[in-house]
Amino acid sequence: EAAPVELRHLRYFSAVAETCHFGKAAEQLHMAQPPLSQAIRRLEAELGVELFTRTTRQVALTGAGEVFRTDVARILRAVDEAVARAGRFASGVEGVLRVGLTGSASYRQLPALARLLKRELPHVMMEVHTDLLTPAQELGLVERRLDVGVLRPPVRREGIAHRPLADEPLVGAGPAEHWLAGAGGVPVGGLRHEDFVMYGAGLGSVVNDAVVRSCTAAGFTPRLAYEVAETSAALALVAAGLGIAVLPDSVRSAPREGVRYEELTDAVSVPLALAWRAEDGGSPLLRNFPAALERDGFFPGPDPGDPHRPQGPNEPQGSSGPQGPQGTI
Repeated sequence: EAAPVELRHLRYFSAVAETCHFGKAAEQLHMAQPPLSQAIRRLEAELGVELFTRTTRQVALTGAGEVFRTDVARILRAVDEAVARAGRFASGVEGVLRVGLTGSASYRQLPALARLLKRELPHVMMEVHTDLLTPAQELGLVERRLDVGVLRPPVRREGIAHRPLADEPLVGAGPAEHWLAGAGGVPVGGLRHEDFVMYGAGLGSVVNDAVVRSCTAAGFTPRLAYEVAETSAALALVAAGLGIAVLPDSVRSAPREGVRYEELTDAVSVPLALAWRAEDGGSPLLRNFPAALERDGFFPGPDPGDPHRPQGPNEPQGSSGPQGPQGTI
């Protein structure tokens, strides 16, 4: 059985093939010429192929040597790239970042995150999971199927830290021909006779809770016409003229044909936060990611005194976020 070819012998061969001169190749490799010549002889013996023709005046590649040179160049490029990639992974500038987002966050925060990663961490690929309820994101973080989540607090599970991203006002979404379109700001009480498209009652939606609180404060209970699990489904039903929806302001970032948005003058707001596993500060990528967000101004503002903020390199780990009822879309 032939002895395995050593990587260093391939590098030796490449240097000689490039220079066609053992002395010059030895200089490039910072070694003496006799050991280099011996190593090439051993390589030829292992392959059972003559790679060079040698005379007192000239060294030249054989036909087999030319073919071998092409393959060795490809192998060495692959090895060098593998070494470089390992270094980038170890330093946290390459890898896969698995991101979960609520349905409405996909409209505004997802494009911003994608642009930021392309600019700040171009070797990091984002694996996107949209329309995930907050409980599903929390479970995904705990079970390590997600690395970060864009969700709506409060956060229930222990071991999940989070930092606020926005406090979004609610807006009314109505069919394009509805009276709501072009109203120029509507009090919530003006919606009392409308059919509502809302997230499913069993989902524990933070947005639903905010809508109900706003309507209750205005003296009525929203009349439920349709339940949905996804923001896109709610907008589709609104566009079809089957009701109105009250949604976070971020949905306005992706206009939908047949849907018009109007401000609600007295609705409550809903929070949005970036969440991550509190114990993951040892991951280079998950240290670099929040640092990139901070540099880009993705957070509302720097908050070094917040114990729940994402840590940068060499910072102590944060604790889990506040506990409370499950949040969702």
